Amino acid sequence: MGKKKVAEPGSTPAVTKPAAAPAAEKSAAPVSKKVKRLESARVYVKASYNNTIVTVADTAGNVVTWTSAGAMGFSGPKKATPFAASKLIAVIAEKLKALGVQNLEVYLTGIGGGRDSAVRSLVNHGFNITVLKDVTPIPHNGPRPRKVRRV
Repeated sequence: MGKKKVAEPGSTPAVTKPAAAPAAEKSAAPVSKKVKRLESARVYVKASYNNTIVTVADTAGNVVTWTSAGAMGFSGPKKATPFAASKLIAVIAEKLKALGVQNLEVYLTGIGGGRDSAVRSLVNHGFNITVLKDVTPIPHNGPRPRKVRRV
């Protein structure tokens, strides 16, 4: 891809462009990004012993935004605290308010310390929680145990 030559006003161009080329150039121009307005969204809170991750998706399942305690600057055991979870929700709440979200479906996963704090923070930020569901996987029976060790 070399430089494009600009034709002088009095000369004829050496190469003629096909009719579809100007339409392609027009679509390549930068387009201003419009903020998508959402009525409701899904919030997935994964609270483990080591970290808390919050993901927001629209009702179709497309991820809108996400953040984690590690990405916020918390390190070590502080990532799984209720304080870190409340700070995460504060950041997510700002983004959701900009999108116009009012109703939330909250899905909780894990047994970390940040799960209850995350739900309380969402309510305190003025969101209407329509669904609150715990989707933590629960093992049932599991794999076959190892055979007994003989010494």
